Amino acid sequence: MTSNLEKYKKDLEKLIDKGEKLSTAMQYECYPDGVNEAAKTDENLAKVIKSLPKFNDEYQAWYSEAKVLIKQLLPDRIDDFTRHYEKPKTRKDISYENYRIEDYLQGLTITSGYEKRKIVGPDGAIPHFKQQQAILNAVLARFESSLFDIKQLVQADLFDSELDTARELIKHGFLRGAGAISGVVLEKHLAQVVINHNVKTHKKAPTINDFNEILKNEGILDVPSWRQIQRLGDIRNLCDHNKEREPTKEEVEELVAGVAKFTKTLY
Repeated sequence: MTSNLEKYKKDLEKLIDKGEKLSTAMQYECYPDGVNEAAKTDENLAKVIKSLPKFNDEYQAWYSEAKVLIKQLLPDRIDDFTRHYEKPKTRKDISYENYRIEDYLQGLTITSGYEKRKIVGPDGAIPHFKQQQAILNAVLARFESSLFDIKQLVQADLFDSELDTARELIKHGFLRGAGAISGVVLEKHLAQVVINHNVKTHKKAPTINDFNEILKNEGILDVPSWRQIQRLGDIRNLCDHNKEREPTKEEVEELVAGVAKFTKTLY
């Protein structure tokens, strides 16, 4: 089975390659005349032009995927990555210094005076996309560095294995055991999320509900996710402690599915 480490690296390499194509497409869209002229006598160049993606059509998917990887593997650079895309909220006028990729996607060009002298146009976004590519390349450098901490990736593989065990227990009717295993996975993952965000816990042995409350209060969890984790914690407690009734198969399956979701989407 492919490990999470291998999967992340494969996805990252695809994104870097896609970023190169988008960068070429952006350059071409900003400066088409010279390239088109050269393509008249260069068949290979003409083929490259035809194969280029449309930046506006494919950038958003690239940005969303890249953002998830950076948030997981290089979280201290996620704000920089986002800043190159988003328009500054305090911007009063538009110049090369504060033009962003979001402006490029809208085809925004700023001119001045009767002669419509260009102040800034789509080419102002080129340096910002280059910086986003550089940040993504830095993630790849972490993979290749001997200092790269793979603890969370290894942990994710272990969690996947434990959830597979829980699913097997469900198949054979061992519902409480499956629920207990899933609850431990969720508790460990929430503990790691708290560490990732440098949030302090005051209890010596915090529970799922304790972590859930902390993450909601810190704004890391939204209310729907907080409620879902609360529900998962209740099912876990039913499996571990409540002797008044047996957990149902549907409840334990809900617990396993919910834990699998949060271990992949909450960091």
